[in-house]
Amino acid sequence: MKKIIIIAGTFIFTLTSYAQWNYPATKTVDSSDTYFGVTYKDPYRWLENVKDSETSNWYKQQADYTKSIIDKINGRDELVAEWQKLDKLQPPGIHERSYEGRRIFYKKTMPGETVGKIYYREGFAGKEILLFDPTTFIKGTKLTVEATLPSHDGKKIALAYSKGGAEIATIIVIDVDTKKILPESIFPSWGGALSWTFDNKAFLYNSMRTGDHTSAEMELHERTKLHKLGDDVKNDIDFFGDESYPDLGITPDEAADASLNKDSKNYIFGYLNTDRAEIRCYYAPISQFNSAKIQWKVLCKPEDKLVKGLEVIGDDVYAITYNGAKNYKLVHTLLKNPDWNHAETIMDEKKDQTLESITHSKNYLYLTYSNGINNDIFKYDLHTHKVSEIKLPFSGTAVLFCLDTKTNNSMIVLTSWNRPIAEYSYNTTTNVFTPSIFNKPAKYPAEYYNLEVKEVEVKGHDGAMIPLSIIYKKGIKLDGSNCALIEGYGSYAFSYPPFFDVLYNALAIKGVVIAIAHVRGGGEKGESWYKAGFKTTKPNTWKDFNSCAEYLIENGYTSASKLTGTGTSAGGILISRAITERPDLYGAAICNVGCANAMRMEFSPNGPSNVPEFGTVKDSIECKALYEMDGVQHVVSRTKYPALICIAGWNDPRVIAWEPGKFAAAVQNSSISGKPVLMQINYDDGHFTEDRKVTYENFASQFAFALWQCGHPDFQLKK
Repeated sequence: MKKIIIIAGTFIFTLTSYAQWNYPATKTVDSSDTYFGVTYKDPYRWLENVKDSETSNWYKQQADYTKSIIDKINGRDELVAEWQKLDKLQPPGIHERSYEGRRIFYKKTMPGETVGKIYYREGFAGKEILLFDPTTFIKGTKLTVEATLPSHDGKKIALAYSKGGAEIATIIVIDVDTKKILPESIFPSWGGALSWTFDNKAFLYNSMRTGDHTSAEMELHERTKLHKLGDDVKNDIDFFGDESYPDLGITPDEAADASLNKDSKNYIFGYLNTDRAEIRCYYAPISQFNSAKIQWKVLCKPEDKLVKGLEVIGDDVYAITYNGAKNYKLVHTLLKNPDWNHAETIMDEKKDQTLESITHSKNYLYLTYSNGINNDIFKYDLHTHKVSEIKLPFSGTAVLFCLDTKTNNSMIVLTSWNRPIAEYSYNTTTNVFTPSIFNKPAKYPAEYYNLEVKEVEVKGHDGAMIPLSIIYKKGIKLDGSNCALIEGYGSYAFSYPPFFDVLYNALAIKGVVIAIAHVRGGGEKGESWYKAGFKTTKPNTWKDFNSCAEYLIENGYTSASKLTGTGTSAGGILISRAITERPDLYGAAICNVGCANAMRMEFSPNGPSNVPEFGTVKDSIECKALYEMDGVQHVVSRTKYPALICIAGWNDPRVIAWEPGKFAAAVQNSSISGKPVLMQINYDDGHFTEDRKVTYENFASQFAFALWQCGHPDFQLKK
């Protein structure tokens, strides 16, 4: 492979395509890469240097220009007010629960609050006690609690918080009884503490080399360190990583996370994580915990084809595999001698359902299946080996978890496109559901219960049948007059499950048709569906999306001029290529913190860990695949592109701002449709944020822009 980058000494400034949109000037440079004899031009390479003053000024000018236009659109503020009204109608939200030392710890967000606070109670019926308030901890600084991990006796809690939605966190330790902050302060960490030692005197945690989310080193050489309470953090032991165990062949892009498991106390476990789907894990006897060199053994390697879940109970290991099962099956082996080639099959694959996840309680394994949209849950008795289905209160997305695995008491959360979230306590032994003592159902205005859902399958470009979920207000006319918004993702085998989305449903009650395209690259139809939108087959992802857009138009749900396409994060590949391949299908598009520059992605801070999912330019075949995925590379001069808004979080550690930034610049300088192309920068945000106020304002701007361009009467320019 030969790689060349040339930056010309003379800059060429391009003019905007239409005088009516007075975009900030965007220069182009003579920059290119040559891979395997093919040269790929990259005239906006300079926008990657976000620390350069000229570059940062460009983003600031784009943000100011976008704001000046968004502020003129009617309906945006009303949309924020509607969401805030709905927010206040909801009961307190309790989530991220854990049970240790007979204490329940959780994050709670009150109606109208922007971020959650940390509470605990003594037992399920105990009095609630506020433990940590991120809004007052550092005066004048907005914080988000990223993770909490209480000690096994419930007397200490390791808490990780971040600033400005950056996710890269500082770990502190709180004495629960006194609420005092202990001297420890550990930065940077992604994910915080991993597990406490069983004597409650130390904990393992994720350690990063740098907290600079713009650095190419950000996600390299992540390792596990061991911190003993009271010790100087500088002396923390490098417990598990590529430098401490070079003989394991840990690559720099693999995050090495070691942990203990209270359901299998005789072992230490070490996981090597990238965005690769297959699980890579080591284990060792707990007796070696304090040894200078742990003798790690392989529990599973990528070639074992284990994905989606690994449950360890004592010496028993249960895992989901696609080995000989495209819809996945559950298998079992023993830690004494793990042998996945001869593993016992606990649950064969189902013909019409995919196995999505596993978890357990004292006497049962719980298996969650999906038919591509809705879930079923089965329980497997660990003693009798009998399998039975749990009859759920209603159909939709179902999530089961067990706070105390010494019991069979579990929690089940249910929701669907037109059914608000409902939480239940479930007794596995008696099969009885009772309303949760934690989260109560929200009560929305009547019009929110007047939404129809239609599940269809759309014939794709190659004959594949693509699931499409359509949510709309009862009684709408299918005459092409409706504004519509279609979203897709299609990466990491992630299935887009149905859930009651107040952001989208607030549009639906205004007559906007909402559609979710379950494209290839997702996991809706098993491993083969995922791999049919993976690397060299990735074009199926956006082609499926475009097929679904055509279906909506052909069946009268909307028309091309009234249809908005949107993709978030890895969905940026989908939307950037959907509109560059078929710009005629959309009136507007939203690229929300989107991966729109795939050929440059591996050179971004979060890029190396994504190579297993998307590929590398160092491989001749994968390089061509990345070119096909790259929205920036496929922008063609003097083309009629739909209206476009790109969004970046300035503190985003996952998709750096220059990916959507370069896409916006390329389309601004190429489109001759006369439709606006905007670049929105959220300077107080990352990839996403828990802060509801910021979230509402962010999405209201996106939706108002798109619906203005698609002609919705409630979202037109102020007079």
